[in-house]
Amino acid sequence: MPLLDRAPSPAPATGTARNTRHVPAVWLALLATPLAASANSPVLILPDMADAVGVRTPTATWLVTVFAWAVAVGTPLMAGLLRRRGLGAALRLSAVLIAAGTVVVAVAPWLPLAMAGRAAQAMGGAGLVTAAMSLAGSVRRMGVITAGFGTLGAVGPLLGSSLAGAASWRVSLAVGAVALLALPAVMRRADLSAPPAAGRTPFDGRGAVLLVLLATALVLVPRFPLPAAAASALAAALLALHIRSRPTGFVPVSLLRSRTFVLSTALACAFATSYFTLLFTVPHLLRDRTDWSTATIGTGQTLALLTGSVLSMVLAAASARMGRPRVLTILLAVGALAPLTAALTPWPSLLLPVATLAVFTTSAGQATLAVYATGSAAPAQRATAIGLFNLGYQLGGAFGPALAALLILGG
Repeated sequence: MPLLDRAPSPAPATGTARNTRHVPAVWLALLATPLAASANSPVLILPDMADAVGVRTPTATWLVTVFAWAVAVGTPLMAGLLRRRGLGAALRLSAVLIAAGTVVVAVAPWLPLAMAGRAAQAMGGAGLVTAAMSLAGSVRRMGVITAGFGTLGAVGPLLGSSLAGAASWRVSLAVGAVALLALPAVMRRADLSAPPAAGRTPFDGRGAVLLVLLATALVLVPRFPLPAAAASALAAALLALHIRSRPTGFVPVSLLRSRTFVLSTALACAFATSYFTLLFTVPHLLRDRTDWSTATIGTGQTLALLTGSVLSMVLAAASARMGRPRVLTILLAVGALAPLTAALTPWPSLLLPVATLAVFTTSAGQATLAVYATGSAAPAQRATAIGLFNLGYQLGGAFGPALAALLILGG
């Protein structure tokens, strides 16, 4: 029996097929991918950020964790907004959040205020990603977006370091605002007048709150294992009871009963956790095991990640011809090889190829698995499926930095 049951070819979550063709993939990539650069820009400048706000380096990783948390919880919430209010409302609110968060980060003198600004940036970015993926409609176009994620994520650490050196670490945390440049083109080409998919069904506020609580507790598990695990179990139990009483609510039971959706989301979370853990640990290991400068490490990691991103686009483009079992075999094999090599290799020279393997797996996996997951949903639920799938992926983005802080940085 195949790992994932067959699903129909995905259609856009909102709008029409005409609109999907009329929004070029390059604009969708520009709309979505600056989030990756913004998420990864602190990788090489955590000590500088910590000194600037008067905290230890492990404490400064909260700026990374809160960003990943906000993307994780913001993704299904923005997907719900898109489903109920339409594409235009999601795009406008996302733009406001990014702009406001960037202003707060630019002036915040304390870590908690900077964290609030980063959270706003992340939620706005999550909305733009959800909108872009809802307009993708195919593995090839989704591959452009996710390869762009890998590429911008690859240059994020070096870009952040360069901007911090030339100006300020605050400028490094503002790169996500570049996504706003794509808004006029997307809003001109997309059908903002298309009716929301949710129609007039009541909003499931309780389901949304319980999902946010569950995601929050899960994000905190690496930092506070016992209390966060207990809170996660409680939130999961309450959410399960709620889903039984409201099977078509914020978390539709039909998606949870789809083996394709559940396994695709679980794999995306696992791949993302591995990638984001290695993204932060590889530079640390290279500093410990070599005499390379920060700039050399940043350049080497950037080239390694760019290589993996290009390869991921190749796999995404070829996935339809290769077939699902072969694609999954490649993803699982390479996904296991990356962390095993990082953990076991005695040669520092192999750490950069580890970064290539990790970004290849997560970028290609997000492109192909997102289409598998959303293709298994009914047309009216595809925005919800995108949001919940990306929640799984972004949880990995939250687990990874926290695990890196726990295992490497001494957090």
